[in-house]
Amino acid sequence: MDARGFSNEDSSHMSAPPRMDDPNLVGSLVADLRNKDTREEALVKLSKSREVIPDLAPLLWHAFGIMAVILQEIVTIYPLLSPPQLPLATSNRVCNALALLQCVAAHPDTRTHFLNAHIPLYLYPFLNTTITDRPFENLRVTSLGVIGALAKGDDPEVINFLLSTEVIPSALHSMEVGEEVSKSVASFILGKILMDERGLEYICTSYDRFYAVTKVLNSVVSSLDDEPSPRLIKHVTKCYLSLSENPRAREALRACLPEQFRDGTLVRAAGKDNVTKQWMLRLFMLVGPNPNTLGRPP
Repeated sequence: MDARGFSNEDSSHMSAPPRMDDPNLVGSLVADLRNKDTREEALVKLSKSREVIPDLAPLLWHAFGIMAVILQEIVTIYPLLSPPQLPLATSNRVCNALALLQCVAAHPDTRTHFLNAHIPLYLYPFLNTTITDRPFENLRVTSLGVIGALAKGDDPEVINFLLSTEVIPSALHSMEVGEEVSKSVASFILGKILMDERGLEYICTSYDRFYAVTKVLNSVVSSLDDEPSPRLIKHVTKCYLSLSENPRAREALRACLPEQFRDGTLVRAAGKDNVTKQWMLRLFMLVGPNPNTLGRPP
């Protein structure tokens, strides 16, 4: 997921990233990750500057011991998840490590290695927490950002991995308990899965899976009545539209599509986003009116 689209404002403490036009400086900071005394500062500087260092992902992946160091930063805080006793400063430090994983996940030269090592599995414990305090929400949204960075590439191999590792329940859980950014990134991930033919088939061939997905999507739509979010509306609309491409799902959606799509509520909430409005129009054309309301007086 592009960090500019879904960022974690609390994940570091520097006001501006350092200049990274010197390869020796970058190499020195990567080496500093191996030293526990210099690691935290290196994590902050590298995470802040990851978008301006083109080859950072291959450097992190191939440098001896660095991925092990980053994973160590992650697993060290597992005991703090339950019972919940995670300080904000510790959460911020791990978010910086996760930001580096996002860099590796997004890079075409390291994405496959990242998947083959099953590194996303290390993030699932952060997605499955039920705590909504800031330290836990930061971990949730940054972990989703890593998975979103994988999904953004529209790589069939990524979709296969996400399906085989049961990421959908974790994404749905994040949509239920997370704040707006978490809901948006999780909806983006779900949308990418549904846009893939295998992902759509995986959801729609099982009533239980279809029901679980639409139940959470409907709940998110209901929450938008109080706090409209054009970004979240866009991703949720895309999920429904992808579902409607499947004949069985389309038939089911005729009865369970939220009325907010039909009565103009979400169209108004989408504001000036014409792309989302076009998706809503196509969705309504595919699904049609609710059969349970046909024949009722206006």
